[in-house]
This record gives sequence, C-alpha cells and structure tokens, in this order.
Amino acid sequence: MTNPSTKLRTFGKRKVVFVGLSGGVDSSVSAALLKKAGFEVSGVFIKVWQPDFWGGCSLKEDRLDAMRVCAKLRIPFYTLDLEKEYKEEVVDYMVAEYKAGRTPNPDVMCNKYVKFGGFFDWAMRQGADFVATGHYARIAIGQQKWLLAGKDKNKDQSYFLWTLTQKQLARTLFPVGDLEKPQVRRLAKKFGLETAEKKDSQGLCFIGKIEMTDFLKHFIKTKPGSVLNEKGEIIGIHQGVELYTLGQRHGFEITKKTNKEERYFIVSKDLKKNTLMVSHNPKPSVAFSKSDKATLGFGKEIKLKEVNWILGVKPDLKKEYSARIRYRQPLEKCHLQCQGSTLTVRFKKAQKAPTPGQSVVIYDACPDSLSGRGDICLCGGIIE
Repeated sequence: MTNPSTKLRTFGKRKVVFVGLSGGVDSSVSAALLKKAGFEVSGVFIKVWQPDFWGGCSLKEDRLDAMRVCAKLRIPFYTLDLEKEYKEEVVDYMVAEYKAGRTPNPDVMCNKYVKFGGFFDWAMRQGADFVATGHYARIAIGQQKWLLAGKDKNKDQSYFLWTLTQKQLARTLFPVGDLEKPQVRRLAKKFGLETAEKKDSQGLCFIGKIEMTDFLKHFIKTKPGSVLNEKGEIIGIHQGVELYTLGQRHGFEITKKTNKEERYFIVSKDLKKNTLMVSHNPKPSVAFSKSDKATLGFGKEIKLKEVNWILGVKPDLKKEYSARIRYRQPLEKCHLQCQGSTLTVRFKKAQKAPTPGQSVVIYDACPDSLSGRGDICLCGGIIE
C-alpha cells in the first residue's frame, strides 16, 4: 500500500493544522497521518448541544476516545464549545423544517455552520494554517480549489459538503479522502489507536443513533391522524403528519388490510388536514395528487434554492452533468438552467421521490488536469 501521508507533505513542514476529532476512527487516522507528514497537529473535540432527554453518554465516551487519541499521538487536545451554533443552526432548523412539512438534511447544516463554520473560524483565529476532518472527500488545488468525491465510493461524503467555499477549501485537508475504509482501519491498528475497531457513527450528526420520530416529538406538538388510500378511504392511523417524510414505508399503522402483501409508502401528506396518503403504486393518480400539500414527486424536473457554486462561478450550462438527489444514490444525467436564484435540474430519466428540504448535488467529470481522480462536486442546493 502506498504511503497516504506523502501527498500531504507537499504543503510543507510544520504547518499548523487543527483536526476535528469526533472520537471515531476516520478523524483519528487523519490526525495520525498529518503528524506523520510533519504537520504541527492539535486535536479539537467539538462539544455540541444535547437535549435533556438524551443521556449524553455517547458524547462523553467520544470525547474520552478523542483524548486518548491525542495522548497516543502526543498532540495537544482542546474542547470547543459550539452548543449554541449547533442548537440554532442544526436542531432548530431541522425542527422548523419538519413543522413546515419538509424533510431537512441536518448533516449538511452541521458541516456548514458547525464544522466549517464555528470550528473553521475558531481555528483560523488561533493561527491555524489548515483545519482537517475525517470526511471521505478530496480537494485538488490549482487556480481553483476543487471538491472531489472520495476514493471510497461506498463512503464518499462530498454530498454533504456542497456548502463549502473556495476560501474554506484552500484551508482544509481531508487526509482519508484518498483511502478506502478497510485501509483506514488497518492504519488505525498500525498507529496503535484505540478507535481502530470502533463502529461508525449512525443517525443525527454528533448526537448519534436516535429515532427521528422520538426526537421530534419533544419539539413538535403532534396529534394522531388518518392514513388514506388513493380513493380517499381511511385505512389506518399515524402519530402526527409532521413526523413523516414522503416515500417513507414505516411508522404508520394500517388497520384496514387488503389482499395485497406489498408495503404501503407515503405518497402525499396534508399538514392542514393532518392526513397521510399512502399507496402501493409509485405513481399515484393525478387526481389523487393535485389537492395535497406535499406530494411524492415522480418527474424529470427539480427546482433548487440556496444554491452554492463551489468554484464561485457558474459552469457551462450547455453541458450535460450528473446529479445525486439523496445520499449514496447513483448519479443521474441532467442539464441545468438558472433563473435568478433558482436552479432547475432537468433529468434524462424521471426521478422518484425528490423530497422538499433534501439536498441535490451536481457533479461533473474531472478536467484533463485532474484526469483519473473521479467526479468533481460543482454545486448543491435544497429542493423547493
């Protein structure tokens, strides 16, 4: 296996880098690689807001793991309190979106306002040359700063990083972006890190694995309502329409059974009437879809708001690009059209369940100067 730290040496020796340590294996190995490459490394554990009803044990354990990594690597350890930023920009935003009937992506907001907001800005004020995280993504520096997909296609996290700017990319390192997960775990063992066998984190950014429905019930006043079929007949009950997302196949109870064994999925929801509409059919009838507040889409066109062009400029809109409308979904061919602050994405093939509030990220093939390095993340936005 080639030495992944050799690529990091091109930045020069004794550059100061603050590594965001989550207590997981990816950020741990990132810190180890940077130290091996000659950087002056400090580890930073980000303290975020946690609700009273959540035990918080995982946060304490993660912080201890981050401290152990710093002790093993003999690097300074800091705890950065970003509770306010996390509560306001991630949790409050997420709750407001669900209340409005949309399905947000908290990981995108966490990256924007916490990791590359509060943490990035703090590190720069401390005199850091770079910040680093354990994201599976890559950066290529030339006349422009390119955000590339991670080498490990199963772990690529560029989808969650579309809010990054040229300024941030110029001062950011992703040490494990050129590695695959098994390599990262082997390196963790080689470096003697206790996080080598630690399971990957799941669920809500920083808080971890928690049922979203249980979480939201503490912030949104809900009441049970009816589940309807395509004919408008009541066939079940739900816990509160705000708790569900389009395309969801669980969490509601069907009380009126049919001979069909296929599972229902949510094709529409009405906030005012507090009703969910479900179907076996991925393409519900037009009459069924017209009058509802939010309806499962199945079309070739999506409109995006809050678009961020990572290169700082719009690309050639005559070209064909690729888009991803949810994490780990295969890329789909598309064309782009800009209308003021709105970006319209037109797909070659109809897309199922593009959910309002979720992110769509646009990719392009690498230019000749970066040939062989995979896909470039051009921009992203939020589905209207």
